[in-house]
Amino acid sequence: MMHRLIRPLTWLALPLALIASQPALAWGEYAHRLTGRIAQAQLTPAVRAEVKRLYRAEAALNTPECRLRSIEEASVWPDCVRARYRDRFAFSAPWHYQNISVCGDFDINAKCPDGDCVTVQISRQQAILADRSREAHERLQAFGFLVHFVGDMHQPLHLGDKADLGGNQVRADYGYKQRMNLHWIWDGDLAERALTEPPAITPQRITQAQVRGYTAGPADTAARVALWARDVWEISRTIAYPQLQGYPDSCPIPADQRRALPRGMVTPDYITKATPGVRDQVAKAGSRIALLVNEALAPGGRTR
Repeated sequence: MMHRLIRPLTWLALPLALIASQPALAWGEYAHRLTGRIAQAQLTPAVRAEVKRLYRAEAALNTPECRLRSIEEASVWPDCVRARYRDRFAFSAPWHYQNISVCGDFDINAKCPDGDCVTVQISRQQAILADRSREAHERLQAFGFLVHFVGDMHQPLHLGDKADLGGNQVRADYGYKQRMNLHWIWDGDLAERALTEPPAITPQRITQAQVRGYTAGPADTAARVALWARDVWEISRTIAYPQLQGYPDSCPIPADQRRALPRGMVTPDYITKATPGVRDQVAKAGSRIALLVNEALAPGGRTR
């Protein structure tokens, strides 16, 4: 199977009519770093101290072009190492997403051979991070994967799919930006617009009541992740695909017919409908990263 495309990200908060063509990167650096800042604000003092101790093992990762000295750097580290150290980290490529079809009922077990998908890896990486018997650099790597994958899972097209690699094969335009695809748009321009328009999302704007709502649910991480994933998948099913102007909403579209389809258009109405979900999912992702890291690194944690 082909893997999702990682592209450079742009920063955009301009009205649609003013958008200029620039290069783009994945749920991108802006959104990922924001989830990291949200999570950092919600870590307990004891866990912050434990994370600082793990950062001392960074040299043992041997990824000098991809630093891991803060939770913000952790939020983008897995994308960086995939690009800079491709041979060493090719194994992690399918861990960033899960192609769950929106053409039927939600199935958390779909398209995840041998646990090589984002939902399973969140639980696995949390367990490695929590295991005090492991080497510090192994736990630090797991920290980077965990922080990043929770962010990835909350991008709707990292879960929803119409047999088109989560929108990577859906040609779409965004204002003056043409020759893009739907996945790129959600990774970069659409996300950054939603997150930076006033009132911009910041860690300080997320209330304790919201955090409690975002993190409520089963105690078991896998069960929690299944609930979170269904919520994210629903956005891809109801907004990301069907609201795209000029693109047929059949399900799925056969691959041999896709090249002949017209380009879809992300309109101002599409942006209006998508923005609340983008903002909500980033706030949820940051809060849920904090929940999982706080649990994994709580004083008196477990060993295997």
